Amino acid sequence: MKVTPASVTLLVVAALHDLCVAVPAKRDDTSVPTDIQILNFALTLEHLENAFYTQGLQEYTQQDFLDADLPTWARGRWNEIAQHESTHVSFLEGVIGDQAVQPCTYSFPDTDPISFVTTSFMLETVGVSAYSGAAQFLSQSDYITSSGAILAVEARQSAWINSAVLKANPWNTAFDTPLSLNHVWTLASGVIVSCPSFNMPLPVKAFPALSFPAGAQPGQTVQVYFNATTAPSVPPQLYVAFIAGLGATFVPLSSDNTVEIPSTLLGVVFPIITSSSTAVTDNVTIAGPAFLSFHFNSDGEDEL
Repeated sequence: MKVTPASVTLLVVAALHDLCVAVPAKRDDTSVPTDIQILNFALTLEHLENAFYTQGLQEYTQQDFLDADLPTWARGRWNEIAQHESTHVSFLEGVIGDQAVQPCTYSFPDTDPISFVTTSFMLETVGVSAYSGAAQFLSQSDYITSSGAILAVEARQSAWINSAVLKANPWNTAFDTPLSLNHVWTLASGVIVSCPSFNMPLPVKAFPALSFPAGAQPGQTVQVYFNATTAPSVPPQLYVAFIAGLGATFVPLSSDNTVEIPSTLLGVVFPIITSSSTAVTDNVTIAGPAFLSFHFNSDGEDEL
């Protein structure tokens, strides 16, 4: 299968469509996470990435990569990424000490080298949003510095996958997208089956999953899918907030759950269902986020 921008969008959206949501221990929304809780949040994500690369590289050989029309050097680079994630795990475990959380059990959506590539891109990109969003809760300068150093590597890896391998844009806008702890956890928990009961409870909760049709593109009107029955109350008018960079574009959601994707969107976008036309905070989130990637060329034009 040849990797094209359209196939990447299809695979990434399809990978997220029917993933289960593991709900961790909840916290009071007014509480402030401690440094150790945030570091364990980061370690949980690093465990996830470490397991993904370990399993994937055991499953897919160099010949599998070549048969999928991937470059001869690609698998070697993923070996290096796998080593990075293993190092991140060891580093965070050393910092946290005996309170460090242990790996969970996972169910990853990849079934072949191409879906391994697109899932890898999604995980690395979400990792960037996780570190940038969580930085505000860290108080010790050493933790902030080391987290920033890990964030930079995650960003380089995400850019390499999308540009060198997928032949698409290496960045999105002038700003990456910081996400809240709960928004990140909603995405990450889609591949988490269960976690050890003795792990420190994380200061997060998962919102209902949100999915878009495979191949959805800017300018299209599409029907979205989510289950909001767990929400305490759903107002008559909902919105889809397409979060990108440091801002969001709000579009009313029709009664049949259709929405027009803004034609101006480029790169990675995190849409959520919200009860507000101006805010993307946790208290107005009904479902999501989902993960969408709209590739664009060097002239800033969509690549369908």
